[in-house]
Amino acid sequence: MKKLITMFALVGSLVFLAYSPVSAQSDSAMADSASTMTEDSAAAATQEEAVVEEKTEEVVVEAPKGIQNVLKQKFIEGDPVWMTPVLITLILGLALSIERIITLNLSTTNTKKLLSEINDALKEGDLEKAKKVCKATRGPVASIFYQGLERVDEGVDAVEKSIISYGSVQMGLLEKGLVWISLFIALAPMLGFMGTVIGMIQAFDDIAAAGDINPTIVASGIKVALLTTAFGLIVGIILQIFYNYIVSKIDGIVNNMEESSISFIDILIRNKVFDKFGNNN
Repeated sequence: MKKLITMFALVGSLVFLAYSPVSAQSDSAMADSASTMTEDSAAAATQEEAVVEEKTEEVVVEAPKGIQNVLKQKFIEGDPVWMTPVLITLILGLALSIERIITLNLSTTNTKKLLSEINDALKEGDLEKAKKVCKATRGPVASIFYQGLERVDEGVDAVEKSIISYGSVQMGLLEKGLVWISLFIALAPMLGFMGTVIGMIQAFDDIAAAGDINPTIVASGIKVALLTTAFGLIVGIILQIFYNYIVSKIDGIVNNMEESSISFIDILIRNKVFDKFGNNN
């Protein structure tokens, strides 16, 4: 029994001694491979960072310019001497257009509500209340109605003439500034074409000075010509859109004035205002 135990102990010692060098070698190999993998990973990470930095630099370099910078650059390339008048026409035209749009929107009146309030006041026989309603309402329609109520004592013919006359005045006020907007619409392309002519003259002067037809020589003059023409046409198109909108808005207000004026006269007759407040002549 003791021999058997001793034999097992000897065999176990031999196995342990045999396994220890192998284990040490495998541990060493694993450590070497781990360090190698770490170095490879670090190198790969460094390479990836370099690639990312290069891509980032490329993206930064190739990033598109903003619209403002592009317009500014083209403005300078088109020669500020000829581009500035075109820009001035755009600014003035837009200022007048915006002012007209705001004014016309404020001039829009809810005529149905206004006529209903006037009708209620006249049913009560209160002419002054009807006038106050017109004064408190904003827009040309209310002003026309007020002028008509002011001449009720002169008869229906006087009221109709007053409405027609004062309606013409209000129409003129609505159309205020349209002449200048139409001027800028025509002026912007003309200034652009003038820049075109000057640019072509410059191109031929450069050809004459060089004594040779070279695309590089005439490129600057032709570029000025094309840019001024393009900007002039763009300004004209923008202002034309605003002009047409303003004209359509005025037409709508004028049509509303005419229709509501007929309804206003009917209300006066239906409530027998001329009999109550007229001079009975």
